[in-house]
Amino acid sequence: MNQRRQVTLVAAAATLLATAPLATIYETWTWCIDCLFAVGAVCLAALGTRALRSPMWTQLLAMLAALTIMVTWLFGSKGAIAGTIPTGTTLQHFGTLLSSANRDINDYGIPVPDREGLLFLTTASVGLVAILVDLVAAGLRRPALAGFPMLAMYWIPVLVHPDSVSFIPFVVGAVGFLWLLVTDNVDRVRRFGRRFTGEGRDVDLWEPSPLAAAGRRLAVVGVALAILLPLAIPGMTNGLLDRFGAGGDGQGIGPGGNGRGTSVNLFSALSGQLNLKSTHDMLKVTTNDPSPYYLRIGEADRLVEAGFSSQSSRSGKSVTSAPSTAPINLPGVTQKKYQANITVTNNLNMALLPVYSQPTKFQKLDSSWLYDPNSGLVYSNRSSSAGKQYSFEFLHTDYKPEALRSAKPLSQDNPIQRMDTSVPPQPKVDSLVASLTAGKTTPYDKVLALYNYFSADNKFEYSLSTETGTSGSDIVDFLNNKKGYCEQYASALAWMVRAADIPARVAFGFTRGTNRQNDTYTLTNENLHAWTEVYFAGYGWVPFDATPTAGVAGSVSPAWAPDVNHKDPTGSTGTVGAPSSAGPDGSNPQDRKLPEDPAGASAGAHTQHPSAPMWPWYLAGAIVLVVLLLALPGLRRSMIRRNRRPRSAVGTGVRATAGGEIVDSPPGEMRVVEDAGRAEAARADAHTTWDELIDTLVDFDIPVDDAETPRVTVARLADSMLLGAEAADAVRLIGQAEERARYSRIPLPATGLSESLRTVRSAISHRALWRTRLRAVVLPPSVLRRWRGGLVERTSSVTSTVTRSWDRTTRVLSPRRLIPGRATAR
Repeated sequence: MNQRRQVTLVAAAATLLATAPLATIYETWTWCIDCLFAVGAVCLAALGTRALRSPMWTQLLAMLAALTIMVTWLFGSKGAIAGTIPTGTTLQHFGTLLSSANRDINDYGIPVPDREGLLFLTTASVGLVAILVDLVAAGLRRPALAGFPMLAMYWIPVLVHPDSVSFIPFVVGAVGFLWLLVTDNVDRVRRFGRRFTGEGRDVDLWEPSPLAAAGRRLAVVGVALAILLPLAIPGMTNGLLDRFGAGGDGQGIGPGGNGRGTSVNLFSALSGQLNLKSTHDMLKVTTNDPSPYYLRIGEADRLVEAGFSSQSSRSGKSVTSAPSTAPINLPGVTQKKYQANITVTNNLNMALLPVYSQPTKFQKLDSSWLYDPNSGLVYSNRSSSAGKQYSFEFLHTDYKPEALRSAKPLSQDNPIQRMDTSVPPQPKVDSLVASLTAGKTTPYDKVLALYNYFSADNKFEYSLSTETGTSGSDIVDFLNNKKGYCEQYASALAWMVRAADIPARVAFGFTRGTNRQNDTYTLTNENLHAWTEVYFAGYGWVPFDATPTAGVAGSVSPAWAPDVNHKDPTGSTGTVGAPSSAGPDGSNPQDRKLPEDPAGASAGAHTQHPSAPMWPWYLAGAIVLVVLLLALPGLRRSMIRRNRRPRSAVGTGVRATAGGEIVDSPPGEMRVVEDAGRAEAARADAHTTWDELIDTLVDFDIPVDDAETPRVTVARLADSMLLGAEAADAVRLIGQAEERARYSRIPLPATGLSESLRTVRSAISHRALWRTRLRAVVLPPSVLRRWRGGLVERTSSVTSTVTRSWDRTTRVLSPRRLIPGRATAR
C-alpha cells in the first residue's frame, strides 16, 4: 500500500478514536455514526485528490466539499439539490440548527439526548478536525502537530463536566495518536530504503533501533503518567475510577451522573433533570418530623446582569464536630428537634449532600464532609454523595408573621447586607418594586408584598413553555410574560427583594415529595426545586416559595408565606401542590426545556431569545479575519517591492568604449559611475534589483539555483524562456548591473533598472498560468519561504539554547560529580 495513502487512512482512524470522550456527553451513539460518515467522506476525498497528485490547496477544497455534501445529506436535505448539494435554504437551515444547538447546550444536562442541532454541531466539528489532522499529518508531514486538534476533542467533556473525566477515552485517543506517529515514522524509514545491520543482514522494518525504542518507551511512560498521576494525587480527581463502578443509570445530577465539585452549576443540573424523559429515584428520607420542609442542596447568592450563580468558594468545618447552629430564642418562633436518615442513590452524584435547614449533629459521615453555616451547605472536596447513607439532627423552625414583622432592617455595614443586596441596575424592576412596597414600613411587609405579587390575580401562571421577550433583560421578560417555573419565580423574587434593599438568595433542593410510606419519603428528579430565601435580622434565612403550588409536586406553603392563590385562614404549613409531571399547558415531560441562559442561571427568567441569530455576525467576523490573514503575505510582498526601488541619483555619467576610452553618454544608455558615494548607492540599487528579480522568479515557480552566477541565470532566462526581445534585453541589463556590483570597483548606475524589472515581471506574468499569477499576488512563495526559514531559524535557536541550558543543569546536578575524580570531568 502506498505509504502516503496509509498515513491518510490512519489519520482518519486516529480522529475517530480521538472522539471517544464525546461518549460521556451523549445518551446514545447516534453521534458516532454521523461522525463516521463525515470522517469517511473526508478521508475518501483526501485519497482521491492525492491519487491524482493534486496540490495541497486542491486537497483542502476537496475535503471541505466532501464534508459539506455529507453534512447536507445527514442534516440539510430540505432545499438541497439531490439531497446533497446545499442551497441558500440549506444554509438557513444550518443556521437554525446552530441556534438550536446553542439553546440545547444551556437547556440540557449531561448526558444529552439526540438533538439535531447538537448532532449537527458535533458532526461538522469532528469533520473539520479530521481535515486539519489529515492536512497536518499527511500533507505537511508533521503528525506530532495533529495531537493539538485531537486533544481539543478531549477537552470538550473536560470543560463541560464539572468533575474529572474518565481516563478511558483519553487512553483511546492516545492510542490513535501513537498509531499515527508510528505510521508516519515507518513511512519515513521506508523512504530511505530497507535497513540492514552492520553484517549486511536484512533487518525487519519494525525491529527497534535504540533511538526508536527509547522514543516508544517515553511515549508509553508519558501516557501512563498522564493516567496514573491524577489517581495518585488527592484533590486532582474525585474518584476517577468510581465512574465504572457506580452502578447508576447515568442520569444523576451532574454530567453523566458524576456531578462532583462544589462549584457545580445547580441551575444547569436542575435543567438536565427536568429534561430527562424518565422519572428515577434520587434519595429516600426517613424522618420523625410530621411536616418537614424542603431539603437543601445548594444556593446561589451571586447576582450579575446575566442572573444568579453559585458561590465558588466555601468556608466550613468538618461535620464530625457539632455544627454551629444556634437556636432562635425570640417570641413567635417555634423550634423542635427531629431526626432524619437519608439514603442517596447513584442518580444523585455530587460533592453536596441534601440536608434540612439548621442541622445540629451529623452521623455516619467522615471528616471529608464539611458544613458551612453561612450557606447551610454540606460539601466535600474529595467525596461524592452517590450511595451515601447518613443521619443528622435538625431544628424545624416555624415563624409567626408577627414575629418576622418585628424584625428590623440590617445596618448598611453588615456583611450580609453588603453582599446579598447587590443588584444590577434595572429601572423597570426598581420602579415595580418601589410601587409594590410603597407604604410598607417593615422588611417582612415589603417581602410579603413582593411575594403576593406572583399570583393568579396578576396573571402569573406555572408553565414549562415560555414566551420570547424583546426587552433584552431576562427578568423584565419574565415579569412581562408572567409565565415560568421554579427557577424563574425564585430568581425573580430574590432579585426584587434585593432591589428593596433586603438580603436574598436562591436555594436549591427537593420538595417534601408526594410518595410517602409511613415516615419515609421517596424523592425523584420530579421533586427537584428552587425557591427564595430572605434574611431577617435575628431570625436568619427564612424560605419563601413564590412558584405556584399547582406546578410543583410536594410544595409547602408555611404560615409566614401562604399560598397566594389559595389563602388558608388557618395558616397551615402543609399545602401540597399537584405533581409536576406535566405543566398546566399539558406539555409532556420529554418535551421539557429550560429556557436559554448563557450564564448558567438567569435572574428571574431564564429565557433570552435574541431578536436575530448571532451566528451570521460570527461568520462574518471569521471571514474578515481569514481574509486579513490571507492578505498579509501579499501586503508584505508589496512593501518589499516598494522598498527595493532604486534610490541613487543619476547625474551625468561616462560610457566605457571598446577601445577603453571614456566618453560622454546620453541619458538612457549604460554608464559607469565616477563618484565613490554614488558608486555605493548604485551598487546597493543593483543588489536590491537583483533580489527582486530572484523573488519574482520564485513567485512564478521558475527554478532558481543559488549556485549560479548572474550571467548564467540571465542567459537561461533570456535564451530559454521565450520572454521576447525587449524582456531579454531588460534581464541582461539587470544581470550586467549585478555583475559589476559584485565584481567591479565601478558599478553601473540605476538608470533603467526599475523599467527593466517591470518589463521582465510583465513578460514572466504573461506566460504563467492564471493560478500561478493569483498565488504570486495573494500568497507569494518568496514571502512564505522567507517566513518559514525565519521560523525554523528561531525555533532552532530556541531549541539550541534550551538544550545547552539543560546540559549545563544536568551536568551541575548530576550525582556523578560526587564520585571522586569526576568533579572536573566534562
